[in-house]
Amino acid sequence: MNPKDLLRIAGHLASGAVGGGRGRPRQADLRRAVSTAYYALFHALALCAANMLAGSSRREASWQQTYRALEHGHARNQCDDQSAMGQFSTEIQNFARRFVTMQYQRQLADYSPSAAFSRERVLLLIDEADDAIDSLDNAVASDRRAFAIHVLFRRRRD
Repeated sequence: MNPKDLLRIAGHLASGAVGGGRGRPRQADLRRAVSTAYYALFHALALCAANMLAGSSRREASWQQTYRALEHGHARNQCDDQSAMGQFSTEIQNFARRFVTMQYQRQLADYSPSAAFSRERVLLLIDEADDAIDSLDNAVASDRRAFAIHVLFRRRRD
């Protein structure tokens, strides 16, 4: 799955062009756009982890297992752990902050019946998700590898 393709879909949903119309997007389209933008971040992180820890051959069972190992809640908690995140580069920290924010926004979009989104806000969230993916992609390989380990594995306390 290409995370940038998901962002393009989110942008299309937020534009109001869904269903052949041009104009004001429906709340359902804006909510789906927010959710899709979050999943772009989630898949970018899963892709990073699989590539960093299992190589780049997507056909390998180990690559697929690593990709699928990412858990939403654990990844969010790890990204939100400020003391641990301090060890990572600015690029990784930027991604982690956006991941936490977008997961919260996705939960509002998917589960809160009273949440309302404006086109402008959703387009901003999509842009921020795009920037976050670029930050992750631009981080040095050793930081991406360490971050992948951080979000996938639980730390045992001695």
